[in-house]
Amino acid sequence: MSADEIIKDIKARKFKPVYLLQGEEPFYIDQIVDYMEKNILSDGEKGFNQTVLYGKDTDMATIMNAAKRYPMMSEYQLIIVKEAQDLKWGNEGASKEADFTLAYFEKPLPSTILVLAYKYANFDKRKKIYKAINNNGVVFQSDPVRDYKLVPWIEDHIKSKGYKIDPQAVALMAEYLGTDLSKIANEVEKLCLNIDKATTIQTDHIQRNIGISKEYNVFELQKALATRNVVKSNQIINYFAGNPKANPMIMVMANLNSYFSKILKYHYLPNKADAPRELGVSPYFIKDYEAAARTFSAGKTFDIISLLREYDLKSKGLESTGNISDGDLLKELVFKILH
Repeated sequence: MSADEIIKDIKARKFKPVYLLQGEEPFYIDQIVDYMEKNILSDGEKGFNQTVLYGKDTDMATIMNAAKRYPMMSEYQLIIVKEAQDLKWGNEGASKEADFTLAYFEKPLPSTILVLAYKYANFDKRKKIYKAINNNGVVFQSDPVRDYKLVPWIEDHIKSKGYKIDPQAVALMAEYLGTDLSKIANEVEKLCLNIDKATTIQTDHIQRNIGISKEYNVFELQKALATRNVVKSNQIINYFAGNPKANPMIMVMANLNSYFSKILKYHYLPNKADAPRELGVSPYFIKDYEAAARTFSAGKTFDIISLLREYDLKSKGLESTGNISDGDLLKELVFKILH
């Protein structure tokens, strides 16, 4: 089931006795838990029937004892265990607590809704407990969004808020905010608070509300490098050197490495018409990769990727004297890319 399907069922008052929400991407887990916490029970029912526990501060015996209670003046009781990955689950068949836990999940109390928010990891599918939850409840898998799906994810998320966004603006957000969906969602909230719904979100809005410069960013640096615009490239690098907190070396290097890896992949595509799907970028930006491939041959692109690895190590203090700033390293790197 997807997060939307789970929330749809909750709205329809179709509950399962156990929910295991697991995975490396916390955004959807938090979204489901937040909705459950606010909407399953009424304000009057919550006082006696809603319990929130934290994995590092509780144990399975406490959770199981709570789950076996019956609700008071309510059809259901809700127990949410946040950070459930910190729980000590015990060894099945080797401890009474583990056996007690397994027995509950094999026959959970229908009037209890037990939610396990197991974030940043996946529960061991080999365990009998996992199989019991899967048979009698819901197991929700929350995987990270792949890089190539990030732009459409941002577009869809903004659309769900009733807004539209310019392709260059959404690309800028994807480049700078990375794949942390919670961070992206928070920044989208900022935009929505300050922009009228009738207005299409542009790079100017990104600059004013998120703090990403529309002229001096990695996206513009890539375009400048692709056209061998030495002046513009140097202007952007100087801006990065003067604003290291807004443009950390690690982020710049990661983006450049991703960019040139896609250029290299473009060179070897047997059918260039497949480029949007193969590179994981919007068709709107394929012309930029075509231009970059004309500027940098496959051999030169290989050399640039080697340079990026070399300067990434230098930025981390390896193969370097340690007396050079990140800004100076970037200036050296860009000079070598362009010459």
